Amino acid sequence: MRRLGELEAEIMDRLWAWQRPTTVREIVDDINEHRPVAYTTVMTVASILYNKGWLLRAKEGRAWVYSPVRSREEYTAALMEDALGTSEDRSAALAHFVEQMGPEEVSALRKALRAAGRRTKA
Repeated sequence: MRRLGELEAEIMDRLWAWQRPTTVREIVDDINEHRPVAYTTVMTVASILYNKGWLLRAKEGRAWVYSPVRSREEYTAALMEDALGTSEDRSAALAHFVEQMGPEEVSALRKALRAAGRRTKA
């Protein structure tokens, strides 16, 4: 899985944050509060994200509304899995990753591992 491009990430960030189907016009208006971007550019990138399987779209009146297929957390997990796949020694890569974590992150990881263990046993 490749990382999202700059505008792709901006679009996805808004969709993840808003948690509702959104028109290209709404996305453009929000981005334009920070920097200029053309409607057609955002429309093209949203269509590309749809064709790549990142977005769902449905017709609402004359406009398309878009919503993400995956959550931000699922996207992040897929990136992490992909990054681990580039290592010849996944255990060592995981160990280095955990060494860089703060106490709160380690606690969250322990909790996730316990939950995963319970699901495996069930």
